[in-house]
Amino acid sequence: MMPVYHKLVRDKIPSMIERTGKAYTTSTLKIDEYKTELLKKANEEWEEYLEANTNQEAVEELADLLEVIHALAIMNGATPEQLEQVRKKKAEQRGGFNNRVFLVEVEDDEG
Repeated sequence: MMPVYHKLVRDKIPSMIERTGKAYTTSTLKIDEYKTELLKKANEEWEEYLEANTNQEAVEELADLLEVIHALAIMNGATPEQLEQVRKKKAEQRGGFNNRVFLVEVEDDEG
């Protein structure tokens, strides 16, 4: 009996399985199913990042998450390069998160 996975995998996984001589089954997802599975994969990769025990493991999981983010960008009509341009523009306008700034409160206009 073959284990059942029912999950989105990287494009080269089937050929990697084939090289081991094992039988496998795949299908091609419809666009709406693909988007749903990308969101599941993003959650899976985020959870794996949260569970990472070393910096190296964390970086590996972040790379996986970034791959999913790139696929989601394409689903939303942008290339990974365009996504990076948007990120850079926002960072130039609003900054990044590197200074560890934690906003506590802002004066109310009515005060």
